[in-house]
Amino acid sequence: MIEKTLQRIQAGEFFLIAGPCVVESSDLCLEVATRVTELCGEYNLPYVFKASYKKANRTARDSFTGPGFDRGLDILRTVRQQVHVPVLTDVHETSEVAPVAEVADVLQIPAFLCRQTDLLRTAGETGKWVNIKKGQFMAPDDMRHAVEKTTSQKVLLTERGTTFGYHNLVVDFRSLLIMQAYAPVVFDATHSLQLPGGAGNVSGGQPEFVIPMAGAAVSLGVRALFIETHPNPTNALSDAGSMLPLDCMRELLERVQAIRKAQA
Repeated sequence: MIEKTLQRIQAGEFFLIAGPCVVESSDLCLEVATRVTELCGEYNLPYVFKASYKKANRTARDSFTGPGFDRGLDILRTVRQQVHVPVLTDVHETSEVAPVAEVADVLQIPAFLCRQTDLLRTAGETGKWVNIKKGQFMAPDDMRHAVEKTTSQKVLLTERGTTFGYHNLVVDFRSLLIMQAYAPVVFDATHSLQLPGGAGNVSGGQPEFVIPMAGAAVSLGVRALFIETHPNPTNALSDAGSMLPLDCMRELLERVQAIRKAQA
């Protein structure tokens, strides 16, 4: 099932990347992966589970960063083996790339690291898909350099909003079209609605806009959607303010499929 999903992605099919912000526990990751896998099966969508084994970029020093490197990777491995779904997770340093590539099918470069030449090159050399988040400080046409640094043909570029004053992000939807010249484009509908540091010692968000923003991105022909989702976002240990409730995933997929059907 995993290989079939990756083959469909390689062939250019639209797909979904979704999961909690961070690996909180094995039970949470298995619950989310199982429910979204079932939903995507109903809509015949390839699905990649996402969760970060470590969140290196936190607002405050006491913010939850994950269960630890080894435990985090063990949980991701369990999800992959038990749910039979490809896995995406972040890498932050070149030393992390090789061990993470043994578990994950997609290596993600966090937005603040999208200019790190050695990290991009090392990730590309694994032969795995590399998903590069566009930095909040980057112009979309400058992301071609990030793609070139990977020297890989299996690269995704993800739009996640651009810094707009303090504690706010804005999406320039032109970027979804501009970046398509360099690699398949993913729209991160949840981080794009984050309010960085907007809740004092944590980031806030506006999740009520996730579904309409995702629909707008799909209408522009993005290759995939990136959604952070949680059964109970208010109790989430990271990005509680911007994640989409898991119970809303069906509504999102119905909206997305209706738009895609109308464009067919």
